[in-house]
Amino acid sequence: MTAPEAQRGSSTIEPAPTTHGDENPYGPRRALRQGAKVLPEHARGHNRALLLQTLFHEGAMSRADLSRETGLTRVTISDLVAELIADGFIVEVGVREASGPGKPAILIDLDRTGHRILALDLSASDRFVGAVLTLDGRIVSRRVVDHVEHLDDAAGIIIGLARELAAESDMPILGMGVGTPGVVDDAGVVLTAPNFGWRDYDLKSALRAAVDVPVIVANDANAAVLAEYTFGGADDVLLVKIGRGVGSGLVIDGRPVRGSHSAAGEIGHVTVGTDGGPLCACGRSGCLEAWLSAPALTARTADADPADRDGILYDAGERLGIALAPVVGALDLSEVVLSGPPELLDGPLARATLETLRSRILTVLHDGIRVRMTEQGQDIVLRGAAVMVLSGQLGVS
Repeated sequence: MTAPEAQRGSSTIEPAPTTHGDENPYGPRRALRQGAKVLPEHARGHNRALLLQTLFHEGAMSRADLSRETGLTRVTISDLVAELIADGFIVEVGVREASGPGKPAILIDLDRTGHRILALDLSASDRFVGAVLTLDGRIVSRRVVDHVEHLDDAAGIIIGLARELAAESDMPILGMGVGTPGVVDDAGVVLTAPNFGWRDYDLKSALRAAVDVPVIVANDANAAVLAEYTFGGADDVLLVKIGRGVGSGLVIDGRPVRGSHSAAGEIGHVTVGTDGGPLCACGRSGCLEAWLSAPALTARTADADPADRDGILYDAGERLGIALAPVVGALDLSEVVLSGPPELLDGPLARATLETLRSRILTVLHDGIRVRMTEQGQDIVLRGAAVMVLSGQLGVS
């Protein structure tokens, strides 16, 4: 980094987790459901995405296998395979072991290491995290800018981190995915992010100018819920992301919910209780985020004895349950997934959230409601950001 960038935050490289053989770091995968019919003029793009998605999920197969799996004709498959090999997205990986007379089939697969994805997670309370990933989600390198306490130049820190990641990539870059706190529209403009002091900030354009690759920007909870849905197994998902701020992401019947103002799931500035409460970054008092953000909980529990600490976390969980009960009831959800610091969330807070939900919604219908921690780990936003790029650039989800 340049000297000014170094003054804003120190960037360090963390070792990437190792994987072995054909192990898939994403785990089991599911595609998001499409919401519209395919028009004739879009058929080729749809067929191309269908072929890539089939290989992504199922692994290497022959052209004949692809034809059977996708329902496309062998002529169409042959044409698309030739095009995608020329574009560098699929490769021939050998021949299938012969099991009878005739020429063995040539197997093809997604070229999982031939391109890279850049991902940024801006959600943590004390650091920004970036990673370079292969197409199948293996982290090649990771960079962390920690001790980010003074955010008057958050944009400069983020752009510097993006440039470092792009410089580290040893393969062509498919694109960059970004999960950020705040309300983000479809054009990648952060409409509001009080913790960063952003209003109508075009983060997508700023990053595109800095690294010259396609960029997709989404709210961090919306990015995280894509990873939870794709790899977590639930059909309907409400994920609450707790970090620098508080937000939630929704996938209902296999489709992400955005809302008319790109703010679906924006629960951080819902007032919880009539007892006043701490001042929020938005200027009001008693917002859920002021009670529940990771910095707020850390500060309030720092010097508390164990009993008082549990009481503080239980109180925060009750307030989260108050905010979520109408959502769970209205959408008929069966579980709530929490993502954030497990030392804060996994215990009295989660228990109080569950108890409050059960006391505020119709028990006969929701007696089995669950509140659980995500199993996707602390890289959930990075993984969701990678899914966004795969979906946006290749039609793979």
